[in-house]
Order: sequence, then structure tokens, then C-alpha cells
Amino acid sequence: MADTVTRSRLPRRLATVAVTAVLATGTALVVAPDALAVTKLSQSTAASRLAAAGITHSSSGGCTTRSNPTCTSYEQINSTTVAGAVTLRNASGCAINVTGGTEVGHASGTYSHYNGYKIDITKYTCIGNYIKGNFTYVGLRGDGYPQWRAASGNLYCDEGSHWDITYYTSGG
Repeated sequence: MADTVTRSRLPRRLATVAVTAVLATGTALVVAPDALAVTKLSQSTAASRLAAAGITHSSSGGCTTRSNPTCTSYEQINSTTVAGAVTLRNASGCAINVTGGTEVGHASGTYSHYNGYKIDITKYTCIGNYIKGNFTYVGLRGDGYPQWRAASGNLYCDEGSHWDITYYTSGG
């Protein structure tokens, strides 16, 4: 029976869930890093879902084109990222304004903006108080910015002028 989970690129929480599934069911389960399906959304679908939750957006370029770094694009954003933002809005009761999505111009990597895992939001007092009061401070990120982790495993980093959020799951 296989009892190994390959987790080189899986967030710790997802790897833990996979291991728990093996132990609880007693059945063989092997999870490869890219085996978890990610549902990508179009600009219009993501914008509609976020607007329905009362989440606004803005961009310095006043546009949504993914190939333009002055735009705020949702094209190819993960459905879990959108659901996570909606969960955050509903749980916090705070205004949320998205200022960065999947457009070019952000740092690269597996869990990047371009790959649909991250959004940037305006640094309002209400949402900052909610994050700091409800999530666990986990120290400074490699670039020196402080970050907090939700029980869901999602990461909230205070980058000074805005919040940079990495959504691994749809939880807040």
C-alpha cells in the first residue's frame, strides 16, 4: 500500500489533508504536486462573483488587460482565490478593493499573481484589524514584510502600501 504523499510544491495544509486521507481510509493515495485541479475563471466571471459580494477593484491604468502591468486583471484567476476573497469579505464585514490580480508585473513562482493564486487589496484599517486580530502572525517573509496565516493556510502579507494575499484554499 502506498502511503507517501509527494508534496514538494503543495502547501503544508493541503499535504496534511492528503496524508490524513491516507491514514483515515487506509487506502493507497499518491498525490503529485500538479495533481490538484485548479479551476480558472474568465475576467467576466470573476468580476461578476466579486462584485456580487460587494468587492470592488481599481487599477492605475483603468483597465483589465492581463498583459498590461498598470491594469488589474482577473483573467485566469483561480476560483479558490475568488472564493477566498468572498469568504474574507463575508467573515470580516470590511470593504475590500482589489488592486492587483493576474496581470503581468508581479513576482513569479508557482503560487503567484500570474498563476491565479494571489490578489492585492487596498490597505483599509478595517481589513487590517481583522487580519491581525483573527489570523496567526508567522513572522517576516523573505523580503522583510510581516505575514499572517489563516487557519485555512492562506497567507496575508502586509507589503506596506497594500495587502498581498495568497489563496491556497477558498477559506478566509
